[in-house]
Amino acid sequence: MDGNMQSGNVCKCPHHKVPPILIIAAGAVALAGNMGWLAMATANWLWPGLIIALGAMKLTEGKCKCC
Repeated sequence: MDGNMQSGNVCKCPHHKVPPILIIAAGAVALAGNMGWLAMATANWLWPGLIIALGAMKLTEGKCKCC
């Protein structure tokens, strides 16, 4: 338990960082598609994939020792 904690009780476990990163990535893909930086056809299939990956990760993750 002590090995996963930093000062201020912030967990270093990667499963706490992946969901926000996937949400940010989905938002970035949507923004890039809307701004014309990414083909809309690509954005339209990419962002749902990121959301699906987030959901699958949340379903399969177990509790870590810090939780």
